[in-house]
Amino acid sequence: MQEINATQWQEKIVEDVNAVILDVRTDEECEEGMIPGSKQLNILDPALFMEKAQQLDPTKKYYIYCRSGGRSAQACAVLQSLGIKNTFNLIGGITEWDGPIE
Repeated sequence: MQEINATQWQEKIVEDVNAVILDVRTDEECEEGMIPGSKQLNILDPALFMEKAQQLDPTKKYYIYCRSGGRSAQACAVLQSLGIKNTFNLIGGITEWDGPIE
């Protein structure tokens, strides 16, 4: 897992054609807005999270965020335990994001 700030995050997702952006927040949190292009994978629903995580392509790069960076760091660790080597955690979570929200 690499910890990256919002500026680095924005640069990487623009440059990386294999970028997959994962929002690991709850449904209620996602209703408040998500980073464009994100896919939700709620880490607080462990069974569904693991089911979906096991289906992810291990060759892609995963840019993961939550509200403040804690759950996304946990998600990065879980994905790495499943053999996904390229995970990036947004330091400070969506609260540090200054880009567009959809």
